[in-house]
This record gives sequence, structure tokens and C-alpha cells, in this order.
Amino acid sequence: MRFPRSSGILLHPTSLPGPYGSGDFGASAYHFVDWLASAGQKMWQILPLGGVGPGNSPYMSSSAFAGNVLLIDLDDLRSHGWLSADELLPHADFKEQKVDYGIVHEYRMARLRIAADCFFADKQQPYAEFEAFCSHEQSWLVDYALFMALADKFAWQDWGNWEEGLARREKKALLQASIELADEIKFWSFCQWCFFGQWRNLKQYANERGVRIIGDMPIFIAYQSAEVWSRQDLFELGVDHQPTVIAGVPPDYFSATGQRWGNPLYRWQAHEQEGYAWWIERLRHTIALVDIVRIDHFRGFAGYWEIPASEPTAINGRWVAGPGEKLFSAIQDALGTLPIIAEDLGVVTPDVVALLEQFNLPGMRVLQFAFGGGTDNPYLPHNFNNNTVVYGGTHDNDTAIGWFDSASQRERTFACKYLRADGREINWDLIHAASQSVADIAIHSFQDVLGLGFEHRMNLPGQSEGYWEWRFAWEQVGPEHAEKLYEISALHGRCATDRLRF
Repeated sequence: MRFPRSSGILLHPTSLPGPYGSGDFGASAYHFVDWLASAGQKMWQILPLGGVGPGNSPYMSSSAFAGNVLLIDLDDLRSHGWLSADELLPHADFKEQKVDYGIVHEYRMARLRIAADCFFADKQQPYAEFEAFCSHEQSWLVDYALFMALADKFAWQDWGNWEEGLARREKKALLQASIELADEIKFWSFCQWCFFGQWRNLKQYANERGVRIIGDMPIFIAYQSAEVWSRQDLFELGVDHQPTVIAGVPPDYFSATGQRWGNPLYRWQAHEQEGYAWWIERLRHTIALVDIVRIDHFRGFAGYWEIPASEPTAINGRWVAGPGEKLFSAIQDALGTLPIIAEDLGVVTPDVVALLEQFNLPGMRVLQFAFGGGTDNPYLPHNFNNNTVVYGGTHDNDTAIGWFDSASQRERTFACKYLRADGREINWDLIHAASQSVADIAIHSFQDVLGLGFEHRMNLPGQSEGYWEWRFAWEQVGPEHAEKLYEISALHGRCATDRLRF
């Protein structure tokens, strides 16, 4: 599917400013939409909206359908009378430019519980809206809310180690748990109602200002998730409920031992036997929340790296054929042509290219990968085609300045000659090159717009601690950032030129 020529910013909501330890769907999110519009940007790309998992990664969520409750705007709950001003005094250890997830989780969850208790104690008009939401989303919400209640009860040990009746999902055990944990189930349902209501309001605000949301859907989901527990037949699990094989990638640009993600792999034959119904519902749900969906690790649908669960690294794995055309034909038959971006980075083999071409899906190009080879490097702009999304760097890359500072002398020289630059503003050089390219969509990281160094990178693949924490402050954002980005985007046909002076 081709997209209109445009550009946008990559920034996850957790990175936004705000008084409660991390960004959320509150006032700063709306202000950021206004900033995007003022800078001529038509896209806001975010990371997965699901809850964070081990290492605070949004790619290891406890559900493929539920939202991250830490993104709920607490001030909105106060406006409904469910929280007081005193209950929202910020924690003394909150950090302006870093998310301390331990403190943030404890603070926000405590306030969500206070708000939920107040809401359920006074069942006024919004209660009917809550009940309607629960009814409409019951296909996933029932299992999710029970899973979260049980996970809390068992101190978040793997669900495979729960009481056997619950691990096996025996009807009697599930019924007893649903009765025993009724209040907890209502709490988690309340949180999801708040999340989805606030998100839809924010998305509508963005759309009304000409900003479309690019969401992100991980190909794999976490073992400790409601869907793996509730649909064990769809995953490669042993009789002990544990994964027999897990996901990852072989040694690559980021790691000499590969990346051992640990997600359970799909039992693709079982998915095919039910007509890929689980995937169809997952895509239907995701595309209802965003305007465009980026599918992470798309190459895994053509072939994926299978690692025995007993292996400590990703080195000793093997390539296994994925569902390929059969999956995407089923999705297309059920949902029509969807606005999808395929993350086709890594080992791109002919079968991956064929799958992209068959369904006319745009792939990705990353400029930080462009200068390590010769002029035939597919990441160099002169080798792009139109049906492409170009990035200076993704959430897994360093910032442009951090990348340039650590690059080899040959890469730096090649980049400067190619970009006809001296490297002193390499962040803007890459933004300019991405914008000027023939790629339909150009996405710039907000760190690069602000000219930030390596200490502000969002993630380092293969590292389990210390990442996904970056935040900015509005004091770092001056009028020159929006003005310069607008000019670059307008001159390259990615937004209106009415504010330019020739």
C-alpha cells in the first residue's frame, strides 16, 4: 500500500514531559501533537502501546490486546473526581529526563487503585459506559483481567508455575478464581476502559490536526502474557507449560552472540487450522487504534530464527519457514488491504522480498546503516524506491550524533562526502537526506531534532537494563526546531509551502 509523501517524528508517549514520573496521555501529549502540526509533520510514530515487560521493554507486553496502564492520564481521573489534588502530589524522586520504572509503577498503580475504588463506590452515569466497554471487548478483556489478577496473586511468577488447575485452565479452577478475585478483575477492566477512552480522544485530536498515528505491533508476544496462557494450543509449549523453542535473531550488527528474545514461538500449523483467526483479530484490534501499523521483525513471517529454550544465547539456532503468503492472504480476505509498514531490517532473503512485493508493503531504510559498504548499499538514498519508509535511526539505534561519534573513520568520511557536510550537525544532515529522498515517508527521531547525544538513546538491543527510560523536557525544545523541520519538510514536498519565503 502506497502512502502520500509525508514525514513525522518517532517518539513514544513515555518520553513526554509530565509531573508523574513518565509521559502519558495527558496535556503534554496534546501539546506534542500541536508541535507536530506546527513543524509540518503528518505522522507520529510510537512504540507498542501494550504494558512493559522485562527490562521495561514495550515489546514484551503482558497482552497483545491490552494497553499500558502506566500511560493513563491521572489528571483526567482527577477531573472526574476519582482522585484528589493531594493524592497527586509528585514523588520526590521523580526524574525529569528519565523514567524510573520502579518508582513510577508503584506511584501510578496506587493512584489507579484509589481512582477505581472511588469509581465503583459511586456508580454514576459513566458506569454504563464502562459496562458497554467490557461487553464490547470481552473477547480479550475477560482473560486479560483474570490473568492480571492471578499474576498479582502469584507475585508475577511464570503462569506455568501457578497451581496446576489454573495453569491448565480447568473450568472449575477458573470459576473459583473469578469469584475470589472479582474485585481485582474489575480493577484491571477499569484501567483498560480508562486507557482506551483516553487514547481514542488523543488520536482523534491528532487526526483532526492532520497528524496520523503509526503504531507498532511486535511479531512475537511475551510468555508471561494473557494470550499465551489462554491460547496455549497456538504456541510451542511443552507438557510443563514452558516454551520448547524461543524467538531471537542470529549474530548481527548489534550483537556477536545474536539476540535471545525469549518469546515463545507460534505453532503455525494450529494457526492455519483455525484460518489464522487469532491474527485477524489482533490486526483488527490494532488497526482500530492507529492509522498505520508497523509490524516489527516482519522477516519472521517468511522465516524465523528458532532457538532451543535451553540455549543461553542465540548462536545455536536455525532458520524455520514462516507462514508467509497464507497468513497475509487470510488477513487480506478478512480485513481488506491494510495500511502496514513492514520492518524488514536484518537478514533480508529473497522470500522476504517476494512477500513484501506480493502484498505491496513498504519496507524500511535506516541511514545509519548506509555508510558501512559501497555505493550499492541499499540503505543509501539513491538506491531507494518510493514505497519505502526512511529513518535516520530507529528506537534500536543510537542518536545520530552518538552514531557519528562512534562510527569508524571510513564511515564518517563516506557520510560527509555523500551528504556534502562537515559532520558538525550530522543530525540535521541525516534529517535532510531522509526528507530529500524519494521515500514516501520520512521518520525522524525526536532526539535527532533536538540534537542529543548517545546518552539519550532509547534502546540498545541485547541489553536488559537501563533502556526505554529516555524523556525530554519542554525547555529543550525551542521555536527553531519546529521552524527548521518545517522548512526542510516543505522544500521536499512533505507538507504545505505556504509558510516559506522564497
